[in-house]
Amino acid sequence: MSISSALNSAISGLNASSRQVQAISNNLANALTPGYGARRVELTAAPTELGGGVRVTSITRDVNDVLLNDRRRADSAVAASTTSANFFAEIERLLATPEDSQSITARLAEFDASLVSASARPEETSRLQAAVLRAGDVAQALNDASDRVQVLRSEAETQIERDVTNANELLRQIASLNTQIIDTRNRGTPAAAFEDQRSLVMDRLAEIVPLRVFERDNGAVALYTPTGAGLLDGAPAVLSFTATNLITPEMTQDNGLLSGLEINGMPIPTDGPGSPIAGGRLAANFDLRDRLATDTQAQLDAVARDIVERFQTPGVDPTQGPTDPGLFTDGGAFFDPANEVGLAGRIAVSDAVQPDAGGDDWRLRDGLYAAAPGPAGDATILNNISDALGDSGGLVSGNLGGTARNVSGHVAAMMSYFGQQRLSLDQTVSFAQANQTGLIESELAQGVNSDEELQQLLLVEQAFAANARLIQTAGDMLDQILGI
Repeated sequence: MSISSALNSAISGLNASSRQVQAISNNLANALTPGYGARRVELTAAPTELGGGVRVTSITRDVNDVLLNDRRRADSAVAASTTSANFFAEIERLLATPEDSQSITARLAEFDASLVSASARPEETSRLQAAVLRAGDVAQALNDASDRVQVLRSEAETQIERDVTNANELLRQIASLNTQIIDTRNRGTPAAAFEDQRSLVMDRLAEIVPLRVFERDNGAVALYTPTGAGLLDGAPAVLSFTATNLITPEMTQDNGLLSGLEINGMPIPTDGPGSPIAGGRLAANFDLRDRLATDTQAQLDAVARDIVERFQTPGVDPTQGPTDPGLFTDGGAFFDPANEVGLAGRIAVSDAVQPDAGGDDWRLRDGLYAAAPGPAGDATILNNISDALGDSGGLVSGNLGGTARNVSGHVAAMMSYFGQQRLSLDQTVSFAQANQTGLIESELAQGVNSDEELQQLLLVEQAFAANARLIQTAGDMLDQILGI
């Protein structure tokens, strides 16, 4: 080997060592930085016709793509299950437990107790007034629950709109980073910093909708959902959604009163395992708005219908005609079974027994449609009302299940159903979070290892020292030659 060749080899070795030291320093400095992929300097022997030695061919990111994709899918699962679990936790808080004085069960019990008290002394106006007030509390509890369910639907609608807007922006950012990575690689410079940024953006997008990532030869990535809907392959897809400011119980996507989702102008199904967006927060909020909340509303409406129809039944109040509203009404009107949807928000106590609405509380004792007060000591109708409340008669709504119960029994069964749903989803959340945590730990374990980096630094230092010694030796040899 000539002296010039030795010098070329040593100088190239120093340059390679310098790049390696820089990469190791960056790795150590960013060991805990989210989205950071460890840098690895790729070396190869330089052609002898170019002086030999070593040259840096590229600086790459050392990441496990399979593990990364699994972790992103776990992020999607956590976001989806948490959204559903939070809904049922809110419903449980709304309906409360029987021990809570504001719960529907407690208000029904207070109404029943007030009827027993009134029937014991039917001549006392204060007891009749108390029974009317307690009946109003039952109706108000159902009104409040129904209103809150629609608020939760509206909140889901708002979150859907926000997620669609964010998803479109994130897709545009990924497309822009794809372009920067391609341009940077074409210039022969490292693109790892752009790849780190792109990875972080994809992490954020994965919470909204689950992703499948496909590497392209030019350094770009293509994004699809697990069921094959294209989100980005060159140009980003455009997600479209039109939010509604006010949601009422009868409004659904099926009847066209609520918006669905479009990708590049094409409507896509938003529910079911075959939905292109199934698995992320976006799909969970559609499910909340279109299924979970509507099912909850249906349960509340079924309980409200059961209460209303118990007092529309002939025989409870002999003064009622076949189409006269009973003690509990559909917004003051006779209840038509075809109008069950939203009844929990409309149920109200008859104005006939409410002095504030122009009625008389004695009508609770003597009949809603009595022409004049009857015998003050006659508790027949009061007893009929109490019996109707506790009757475990036939079912009136398919949403109440297949077992005959009294009103309190139906409410208890409904609350038990919601509690079971919440517990089941809590378990799903726990499993998803445990899976996510395990994948994050595995990802960190395969990330920057400071011990290995320091060991590599020692080897680089040794190589640097050897190349420096070679340059010094070559310099001494040149000095001797020039001194001859």
